[in-house]
Amino acid sequence: MRNYVQPGNTLTLTAPAEIVSGGVVIVGSIIGVANGDAANGAPVDVDTVGVFRLPKVSALAIAVGDVVYWDSANKLVTKTASGNTKLGVATEAAANPSPDVPVRLNGAF
Repeated sequence: MRNYVQPGNTLTLTAPAEIVSGGVVIVGSIIGVANGDAANGAPVDVDTVGVFRLPKVSALAIAVGDVVYWDSANKLVTKTASGNTKLGVATEAAANPSPDVPVRLNGAF
């Protein structure tokens, strides 16, 4: 197949801001988790599929299978869709309070 480019599990993108390894990266409709640190405007490899433990709103209880969103302003996982970017689904329950939740990335844009 001559038009195949790559699987797309990891994409090299231009960092939209200073990025820390393991941080959520949003470029347009692409959302993923950074494989390393990157300065604003530098290339950064971003995983677009997989399960990642991400920080969440501490007082928020999340059940297995809940759809979760990324609150870019606070850099936290939330269940509030309005004003936030769809991130994926929780793969484990996270109690109130708790610092993080494992999330399977959406993988679709």
